[in-house]
Amino acid sequence: MVIVVFLCLLILAPFPSSLGLWPIPRGLSAGTATVKLSSSFDIHVAFNNVPADLDDAIHRIKTHLKTDTFERLVVGRGSADANSVHRAFSIKDLTLSLTQNVTIRPVAVEVNTVGIEDRDESYILTIPAKGTQATLVANSTLGLFRGLSTFDFMWYHFDGEKYILNAPLRITDSPAFPYRGFSFDTSRNFYPVSDIKRTLDAMSWVKLNVLYWHIADSQAFPLQVAAFPELAARGAYSQEEIYTESDIKSVVKYANERGIDVVMELDTPGHTTAIGMAHPEHIACFAKSPWTKYANEPPAGQLRIASADTVNFAKKLFQSAIDLLDGTMMSSGGDEVNLPCWNEDEDTLAALEQNNQTIAQALDQFVQEVQGVMNANGKMPFIKSDMVLEHNVTVLNNTGVVVWKSSLDAVSVAQRGLRFIHQPSNYFYLDCGAGDWVGNNVLGNSWCDPFKTWQRAYSFDPYANLTTDQQHLVLGGQMPIWSEQSSSENLDQIVWPRLAAGAEVFWTGATLPDGNPRLGVNATSGVNAFARLNEVRYRLVDRGVKAIALQPKWCALRPGLCDVDS
Repeated sequence: MVIVVFLCLLILAPFPSSLGLWPIPRGLSAGTATVKLSSSFDIHVAFNNVPADLDDAIHRIKTHLKTDTFERLVVGRGSADANSVHRAFSIKDLTLSLTQNVTIRPVAVEVNTVGIEDRDESYILTIPAKGTQATLVANSTLGLFRGLSTFDFMWYHFDGEKYILNAPLRITDSPAFPYRGFSFDTSRNFYPVSDIKRTLDAMSWVKLNVLYWHIADSQAFPLQVAAFPELAARGAYSQEEIYTESDIKSVVKYANERGIDVVMELDTPGHTTAIGMAHPEHIACFAKSPWTKYANEPPAGQLRIASADTVNFAKKLFQSAIDLLDGTMMSSGGDEVNLPCWNEDEDTLAALEQNNQTIAQALDQFVQEVQGVMNANGKMPFIKSDMVLEHNVTVLNNTGVVVWKSSLDAVSVAQRGLRFIHQPSNYFYLDCGAGDWVGNNVLGNSWCDPFKTWQRAYSFDPYANLTTDQQHLVLGGQMPIWSEQSSSENLDQIVWPRLAAGAEVFWTGATLPDGNPRLGVNATSGVNAFARLNEVRYRLVDRGVKAIALQPKWCALRPGLCDVDS
């Protein structure tokens, strides 16, 4: 048996209002019967040699099914369901199976060894109305993991029972895009490893599969690497605010076991001032004033790209970081380099003259050298879009471009035939709208105002302005948090549940499975995103994630009654 999941599976009937799945599966048939989980419910695997990380996932889900207390978001919180739940058939077990002739590998191995475009995350989940056994079948352990996350996040709790109202249920599902990420800046303010792991858990529940880890910047260098331990020793805010090598490996392992890649970004050659705390010889315009002339934000400083010693330093730094990482991707960043910084740096000017180079040529060579290290280690290199669009650097054919300044830049990247991910500041930046954080700004506006609502992110069209022939270049996308004004204390509230909006955009596709747009006058009321996202928020809170409220609880309990003109 082979699972076949079509690219445009349609939900022919209206999406059930009492089935709060997120993201919407790409194929669904549902009934109206109530079923509940048996008090002795168990999960079985129909094959031998079950990988440890899949077994661990099963145990986590069994724990959730016992401890989750989320009640249906209706007036009475499910009390009206009591009679049907009492009479309902009980599901005694969920059986997991793989299709024939499939190599059984750990989930983490699927993530680490298979290129992101070649992974199979498809699954079929079936829950009967009258039988006792639910089934989950997939082509890979990664597909089983995705199906388990659906099963895990769909049940309601009432009076000690776990139930749903839409059996028989058959979900045939797979992602529209292979790359579905969250970009996490842990440099400007430090986050404990526990924050990162809690975020990874929540990401896995909504089928996000990439943690793009912006781990160092101008303000701090908290990454400990064997080749240059002095970078973190002198560049971190304190010895308690360092990601040790064991921390990095722990986060990578934790993520991979949850079907999530870790793509580390070492942002170069800009945003590198903190390196100068240990190696000032590699940094041009180190902390030079006024910073507004030499950098996009304080403090000023970027790598001396024309220096052979600095280029070799950067290559060794990347190699040392790669030694900590599994997976098939890595990023060199590359945004917001400042030309006056190099034009006024005597060491850079001398090196350019000695090499008979221009700044543009030195920058191009630097990028090629760094990309060469990543490529030689089997990493698909990622780079920020301004390197390509504004500086026209030479990149490898397998490069992924992060389109971040504007959604309109995607067209220009596509015209160059390069694959890319969407991270547009005008749709996805989670930190926008909090006001400016630099002093002496009378207006106090942030550069990317206004606040990016979940509706704004949810309305994003990954194929906007692209030709049909260019659409294959879209790998997916990610929503970022830049941490100038965030820290451990407000992380969850800034990120959740808005990040889930991006998760559905890139899992479900450019439109809803019924072909309708996500939001707007033509959107169908049958797929009530607001009601479903409210459920996501309350489920996250139930599991300890401090996701911010989207509406007064009165509205959340009465879906649709707070709509305009309702």
